[in-house]
Amino acid sequence: MFLIRELESTEDIVSAFQVMKHLRTHLDEESYIAIVRQAQEKENYRLAAYYDHNGKIVAVVGFMPMITLYYGHYIWVCDLVTSPKERSKGYGEQLLSYVHDWAKANGYEKVALSSGLQREDAHRFYEEKMKYDKVSYVFLKNV
Repeated sequence: MFLIRELESTEDIVSAFQVMKHLRTHLDEESYIAIVRQAQEKENYRLAAYYDHNGKIVAVVGFMPMITLYYGHYIWVCDLVTSPKERSKGYGEQLLSYVHDWAKANGYEKVALSSGLQREDAHRFYEEKMKYDKVSYVFLKNV
């Protein structure tokens, strides 16, 4: 039996760091907590974890509602990561399905995300397994 649960308390957020750090390697625990808390407060960021049958967090997803002229009202998946030893077991699929269900239940018709150019396995997962369309490139400039 598995469980997907939103993480709201600081203790829960901290417990997800051991998985999140595999994706967000530039963050230490303190900065991770501060950013999650600020994003929850200001951007309605939501963090959910997949717990295995032993009650251990093995995958995490962070997402938030957004509004743009391009997509209208939609959900942006900010973070999706599975612990390296637990990959290819369907946890990412379960978490994205959770986000899709959350989106539908809350009146959103679209879910979007970006993925690093080097993450070819993730791209296959999004396109082939989850049926996402590749619709754009994301550009970034540090200022």
